[in-house]
Formats: sequence, structure tokens, C-alpha cells
Amino acid sequence: MPTPPYAWFSARNALLALSLLAAGGCSQRPPASACGPVAYQLSDPAEPANRAVFAFNRSVDDYLLAPVARGYSALPKFTQQGVHNFAANFGEPKVFVNDLLQGNGERAMTSLTRFIFNTTLGVAGLIDVSGKMGLARHTSDFGQTFGVWNIADGPIIELPLLGSHNLRDATGRVLGMAVDPFGDNSDTVDTLTNVATAGAVVDGRAELLPITDWLRTLPDDYLAMRDYTAQYRADRVAEGKLGAPGKRPASCPGGQADE
Repeated sequence: MPTPPYAWFSARNALLALSLLAAGGCSQRPPASACGPVAYQLSDPAEPANRAVFAFNRSVDDYLLAPVARGYSALPKFTQQGVHNFAANFGEPKVFVNDLLQGNGERAMTSLTRFIFNTTLGVAGLIDVSGKMGLARHTSDFGQTFGVWNIADGPIIELPLLGSHNLRDATGRVLGMAVDPFGDNSDTVDTLTNVATAGAVVDGRAELLPITDWLRTLPDDYLAMRDYTAQYRADRVAEGKLGAPGKRPASCPGGQADE
């Protein structure tokens, strides 16, 4: 699942001070379950301000990002797949870091192996060689990592150009943009990073078009987007808590307890 819409603004030098705010917020999440949607709680005390930012984000999306994404969707499928694979491969090092921070060794090994194989055998990631070998891609981020550590969600924050987040995920998002596993000592790497970021934004927005088109048919698109994102993030945290790829809790049919 791609990052929710409006997540296209690069702010690699954003203030890390937001990371100090992650401990605040609401009640912690109930135990993880992969058998269905995970329960979540919402706290939106700044809803009027959030709605104002949402209206701005919606305008930017309507007049810029969504039209670009629709044009991208008209490109040949192999072109879109190449962009998707390249952007996903470039993000694997951050996935690997968060897998380690979550204590998910098997997932970390999968991410590292995918990055090595796809970068070398897959022409810098344009071809998902690892997927053809049975190593399915997964995603991990700092917001998910904080959730695995049982840091509370916190109140809802609508970030300019970045969309709806709870405080924990907003902190993780800013931290994720500031952390660069490749370093800043290579103009080539910086160029590839910018290309991969742009590709990920457009490709992710295009993938979300059917969902956002549907959400906007609902009576209140702010509430629809907020609740959809909150459910998606709750499911992501539950996925991280399960640990190994494909693992199911004992409460699920055919599942087994975590070791």
C-alpha cells in the first residue's frame, strides 16, 4: 500500500525536534491481529485547523498532483512498473533500518537481500528480480516502528502537503525524511534520490487514485480520508508487531503464537 496522498513534499532538512513529541497522545493500541481490521482510536482536538490545512492540500492535489498521476497512469504498464520497482528498491535501506529497530530479523534479511539482488541483477532496481525469486516486498517506516514500541498515537495532525497523520506518525514521517542511509557525499546518489522520490510520489498517487476518487464521493471527504488513513496505519503497526513475513497470531485460523 503506498503512502497516503499529498505525501510528495521533500523536506530532508526538517527539524528533528518533532521526534520529542511522539510520547504524547491517546491510549495505546490493543494487541495486534492479522485476521481483520485492527481497532484504533482517534483524537482530533484541532479539527477546525486540520480542515483548513486539508482544504489547502486538496487544492494542491486537485490542480497539480492528481492530474500528473492520471497522466502517468496512461503510460505503458511496463514503464509504470519500472518506475515503481526503481522507487521501491531505493527505499529498501530505510525499510531495512526500521525492520532492525523493530526487532524483525527475518524481515530485515528479506529487505537487505531484495536490495542487493534488485540493485545488481535487476538493473538498479528497475526489475524486481527478488519478487520473481519469492522474496515479497514489504514496507516499514519510523511511524510503524514507534507503534511497534507501543508509543501512543497522539492527536491527529493535518500536515501541509503531507496529509493526515497522528502525532506519532507525523514524527516518524519527519524523521524518515531527515534520515538518509546513503549519506550526502555523492552528487550521483543525491540525483538518484531525487529521481526515486519523484517517482515514488507520482507512482504512489496514481495507485491511490481509485481509493481517493471513492473517498471523495462520501459526504465528508475530510473525515473519510482521516479515518481511512488511521485504519491503514493501525493495520501497518499490527503487521510490524507480528514480526516474520506472513506470520499470523494464534487467534487466527491456522496461526501460531509469536515465539
